[in-house]
Amino acid sequence: MRTSRVRVKTIRAEINYLRTTVESYDGIALVRSIDPSQGLVELFVAPGCEAQVCELLKGLQNEGVPLSWK
Repeated sequence: MRTSRVRVKTIRAEINYLRTTVESYDGIALVRSIDPSQGLVELFVAPGCEAQVCELLKGLQNEGVPLSWK
């Protein structure tokens, strides 16, 4: 099985918070910065964890973290 990729846009100041939060959920996803100055990162999502990552991103949005993804 292959990992899914999700591109996430946020503000630069939130990249570290996003990374540490996502990676604290052991094994669901890894975060790679694509263009930190633009707040663009990519998540490599483990097979079967797509829904969990989506819920996590929605939860971060509800906390006030400015995020958009596709």
